[in-house]
Amino acid sequence: MKKLDVLTPVGIIVGIIMMLAAVYFNDAGTGRLDDFIKMAPVLIVTGGLVSAILINFSMEDLRSVPKTVKEAFQNNQQDTKETIDSFLEMAELARREGLLSIESEVDEMRDPFLQKGMRLAIDGEDPEIIKDILTADIAAMKSRHTESREILEKAGEYAPAWGMIGTLVGLVLMLQNLDDPSSLGPSMAIALLTTLYGSLLANLIFLPMANKLKSNTKKEVYFKQITVEGLIGVQSGQSPKKLRDKLYAFLPKAISEADNEESKGKEQTLEGDLGAG
Repeated sequence: MKKLDVLTPVGIIVGIIMMLAAVYFNDAGTGRLDDFIKMAPVLIVTGGLVSAILINFSMEDLRSVPKTVKEAFQNNQQDTKETIDSFLEMAELARREGLLSIESEVDEMRDPFLQKGMRLAIDGEDPEIIKDILTADIAAMKSRHTESREILEKAGEYAPAWGMIGTLVGLVLMLQNLDDPSSLGPSMAIALLTTLYGSLLANLIFLPMANKLKSNTKKEVYFKQITVEGLIGVQSGQSPKKLRDKLYAFLPKAISEADNEESKGKEQTLEGDLGAG
């Protein structure tokens, strides 16, 4: 289930607040926010950035931008241990009552990837075929995510470049009017603010969001790899203990060790009760 990832908006807001605070509370005591808001630098950076993106991508690519940005503000909440435990329960049920006994649970699964895999397993497909099909799905998902993320990555590259172009424009204007001291300040403001705007957009918005999406993709691929191994284990009739050992290798060491100790404790308690009986 995807939920709002508050760290993305919080990070952007904190960055903006810190920038504004640095301007306002500078040591010289001359901080004025309106000195950092000029229309000419905004037009150069945003206009150049939009133009470069339009040239670089197709209309179909650009239609995916709202969805891509939305994904950067969401986090796919997936409990790996809970998923592994559900596979162990299915493995136990399949060994006792057969693989068809799981069919009633397939419709209740919320993950389409897991549903697809379970249907293939119940239909009796060869484990290698199931693995090939699901691996192809994972590869296709990675490719789609990479294409969507590329727009943000390119925007992160182009924004500082257009900031430098604006700097050159400001310097040209300044050099052409050296005989007019009153024009030096506005020309220098254009030169410096365009670089500031370009760097700010790239390093506070575009590149961090692209990296967040990249991190989310890695997590999703990792989770799907666990799903593939779990499905193959259930379908092939692996014992819950062997399947547990294999799937727990995907968990962080601290969690797997703690769960192992808990399982050993339960086994010792059960043996003690049987011995006393």
